[in-house]
Amino acid sequence: MGNFLLAFEGFKGNTAIGFVAVLAIILFATKFFGILFRRIGLPQVLGYIIAGILVGPSIFGELFYKWFGGGFCFIGFEDGGYISLLSLPKENALEIFAKIGVLLLMFSTGLETNLKELKSTGLAAVLMATAGVAVPLLLGFLISLPFGNIGLGFSDQTRIFRGIFIGTILTATSVAITVSVLKELGKINTKLGTTIISAAIIDDVIGIVLLSVVTGIAKGKAGIAENANGFEAFKSTIYGTVIMIVCFFVFAVLAGFVISKLFKWMDKRWPTHHRIPIFAMAVCFGYSWIAEEIFGVADITGAFLAGVVLSTDIRASRYTDRQVEVDTYTVFAPAFFANIGISSISFAKLDPRILLFALLAVLLGLIGKIVGCGAICKAFKYSWRESAIGGVGMMARGEVALIVTSAVINTETLGEYALSPDFMIMTVLLILVSSILTPVLLKVLYGKEKPNAIPPVEPPTAPTEMPKSAEPPAQTIEN
Repeated sequence: MGNFLLAFEGFKGNTAIGFVAVLAIILFATKFFGILFRRIGLPQVLGYIIAGILVGPSIFGELFYKWFGGGFCFIGFEDGGYISLLSLPKENALEIFAKIGVLLLMFSTGLETNLKELKSTGLAAVLMATAGVAVPLLLGFLISLPFGNIGLGFSDQTRIFRGIFIGTILTATSVAITVSVLKELGKINTKLGTTIISAAIIDDVIGIVLLSVVTGIAKGKAGIAENANGFEAFKSTIYGTVIMIVCFFVFAVLAGFVISKLFKWMDKRWPTHHRIPIFAMAVCFGYSWIAEEIFGVADITGAFLAGVVLSTDIRASRYTDRQVEVDTYTVFAPAFFANIGISSISFAKLDPRILLFALLAVLLGLIGKIVGCGAICKAFKYSWRESAIGGVGMMARGEVALIVTSAVINTETLGEYALSPDFMIMTVLLILVSSILTPVLLKVLYGKEKPNAIPPVEPPTAPTEMPKSAEPPAQTIEN
């Protein structure tokens, strides 16, 4: 089949007006597929990624070119022998929008963190979250060791880092699906339901800290390879990396104390005023830049901690979250998720061995949550069925898993230790499978719950006429 190319000079994504066209295509596609996936009971983020795959070069560009000798796509790169409809350079506005999107997503997650509730959840939720991180992390690391020949590293050092990255991806938990199912079943306010939700929140906190530590050390090792000097050389050593991570968290807490006081003062002075979310977003971006550029910590960690700092003022943080969500989920989040499908998944070049590894990793990721979290529930005297519910409730994955994956495939910061973008397919499958199985298994497990015994009801007796003296007084309307 002959080549068929759709390309128009002047209609390029690396110009201002060309990017407007790119953004229009992304917004239409992500909204359409987001609604479609929500209608069939799956997370909208999966629809966003599918939209990115369809408008990007993966299928109608690379795959068509491989099969038919020609192809076209809406958004892509001038590579592989075909010309895309919208040609984007490596550094483009879409990457910038995607970066803003991921920072705002993590910032919103931090804003929704209630520190008082976390303090009151008790030992069960903390241990459950810890096991929910440790077991999938260990299983992900172990399953990666035999797969060095598919891009997980041949040297011991590279293999260790990439194995830990795989395990870190498997640790993330999404509480949104579990919350919706528990609400539907009327179990959201039960002791077990509260424990699951609290554990899921703590799970993400532990996972983000773990990501910062591991990527920080990997950046340090990559810095040594690049012959860094001065302060950069200090940060590139393992002990320097650990010191900088500790210093960042100390800075975040101390600066956060002052910022939190200022945030509360602004809320009292100008409640529900637009200057509050503007100030909050400035704190988010400031924390992100300081984390990445000064301390060598992942920028998403800075955004998350900025949200946690501002979450101490419940009213102002909720108002800010509502305002930030409008921009995040209208423009920036769709750009981030679509960009994953556009730039990170290539079906034409996908190694079948990576797909096999992805399936095995997904299986172990699901088992790790069920076994780790379920074992903690059992240790706290829950029944076998309740322990299974606790494990399944922690099984769902979502946005955080995608954010972690995006961080560990970044070759600009991690160098040779970064994972190949092909491993993004593992995260997409993990979200897809867990999103389908979690509500199904929760409903099955709760369906086996024995109903409480209902006392017998006395047969109704014939109504007797109420004496006039017992009639209720006429209602009056008060002004």
